Amino acid sequence: MNVYDSEQIASGLRTMGYQQDSSIKKADLVIVNTCSIREKAEQKAFSFLGRLASLKMKKPELIIGVGGCVAQQEGKRILSRAPYIDIVFGTHAVGRLPHHIKEIRKKRSRIVDIEMTATIEESEGFRDFSGNRGVSRFVTIMRGCDNYCSYCVVPFVRGRETSRSPESIINEIKSCVESGTREITLLGQNVNSYGIKENRISFAELLSWINDIDGLFRIRFITSHPKDFSEDLMVAFKDVDKLCNHIHLPVQSGSNQILKKMNRKYTRELYLEKIKKLRCFCPDIAVTSDFIVGFPGESESNFQETLDLIELVAFDGLFAFAYSDRPNTPSTRFSNKVSEMEKAERLQKLLKLQETITRKKNAALVGKTVTVLVEGLSKKQDQIEVPSRFDDIQWTGRTPTGKIVNFIQNGSRGLLNDIIDVGKLVDVSIDKAYSHSLAGRSVKI
Repeated sequence: MNVYDSEQIASGLRTMGYQQDSSIKKADLVIVNTCSIREKAEQKAFSFLGRLASLKMKKPELIIGVGGCVAQQEGKRILSRAPYIDIVFGTHAVGRLPHHIKEIRKKRSRIVDIEMTATIEESEGFRDFSGNRGVSRFVTIMRGCDNYCSYCVVPFVRGRETSRSPESIINEIKSCVESGTREITLLGQNVNSYGIKENRISFAELLSWINDIDGLFRIRFITSHPKDFSEDLMVAFKDVDKLCNHIHLPVQSGSNQILKKMNRKYTRELYLEKIKKLRCFCPDIAVTSDFIVGFPGESESNFQETLDLIELVAFDGLFAFAYSDRPNTPSTRFSNKVSEMEKAERLQKLLKLQETITRKKNAALVGKTVTVLVEGLSKKQDQIEVPSRFDDIQWTGRTPTGKIVNFIQNGSRGLLNDIIDVGKLVDVSIDKAYSHSLAGRSVKI
């Protein structure tokens, strides 16, 4: 979501004549887009802001802005903490940023704008794509959340759940495709409830609309809430041909006791039942998830239930984090906090278990052929100035299930009727499997 918001910010600033620069020392304007979903992210944001103080002293005319969730959460307190900041703008103020920058340039005033709006301005969804021609892009279809999980800051910094109109979403995706985008990831805190409050089309119907866009190869989405994961959406994985066979379905814990304290509104049994039904409609679907370890009151037996759930589902991958108190959330007041040492130990146990499962799943792909959407040169290739041969060039991309594949072109340039390039679909024979990626050779473009 912050990547998408940053693109919106950059697009708005380009309309004012600004150009992005890789050197912060040369900048006339620095915008820090922040996240407060975890304590570490917030700490990193303030640490970075601290390093900008000396830059401002050397260049007083420099404009420094802070946006995103920390800005929404802290508001004018940021100006007291960092008096060299010129503007603090919240998650609903991205579209108003160009106007505020003009005011600062004219009056050298300091501005705080954390006002939230009940609806999404449709103009907020459109971006100037001249600054970036990404093969894969994010498109926000809704913002905010109404679930109020007891640990989560999102409703307080992103506001209540609001969906964009389907027409606006379709138009934005078409603009992306015209600029070279071939894969779209739809964003929302709970995409499963898209359009319900506004009495619009369902999320499954929206996927069907997007599927009809010419030139688009793949559709992904994040994130789904298990309690709203409907059979219609399960069927979409079978019927919507551009929808990738991968779902990120955060479960957070395998213990019913902890799920209830988290206010997740589903049980372990319901989650497992939905996974089973989903795999009936789409047997080869990849399932990834999120987990929080060390939630207040989590006992060793609760944690073991989480490990058991991971083994039962056999996730393709997951993101796991140690619990941390976040401002305004009910869980900050919960008793029986788990020690930092215990949280760290549980996190490592969980990650080690998942790595074993992921390695096994990846190893099963060796000798098989997968389709990869080429995103560019691999990180390894970026370190090579001039390859010795054309077929030494290493490319990277992802499978429909979201697995990273690094591959070389099989055969010399003269033997191929087509050339591998960014944005093309390539069939790759997998030779090797690692913890976080696959490696192979192209067999067909």
